[in-house]
Amino acid sequence: MRKFVDEFKAFALRGNVLDMAVGIIIGGAFSNIVSSLTDNLINPLLGLAGSADLSQLALQLGGCELKFGAFLSSVINFFIMALVLFSLLKFSNKLKGLWKKPEAPKAPATKKCPYCCSEIPAAAVKCAHCASDLPHGED
Repeated sequence: MRKFVDEFKAFALRGNVLDMAVGIIIGGAFSNIVSSLTDNLINPLLGLAGSADLSQLALQLGGCELKFGAFLSSVINFFIMALVLFSLLKFSNKLKGLWKKPEAPKAPATKKCPYCCSEIPAAAVKCAHCASDLPHGED
């Protein structure tokens, strides 16, 4: 049981988990802002065409009321949140790219034998195909 607790502490106190927790809290607060934007600004503006608040639109089916306006409001909330998250991630990736050092080109893993034109390892000093001794520094 002690090992389990120690592993959980190591997991819970890693930087990524704490960053994720802060992100979830900020995301929850931001979700309230987006819901308020949709409920108090976008839905009334979209409802002007039908002279009613979009979230109040419903369809009566027997004894059942289908609140499709509330569903549309949730869909609009989702798309706004998705657009904002996409924009934030795109901006974050762009910032990461500014500070990233360009990678040095890697040396090729293989080279061609100058005698038989076979592909051989770059560090080879003798061709495995034609048994020729390779000149040093030959690519």
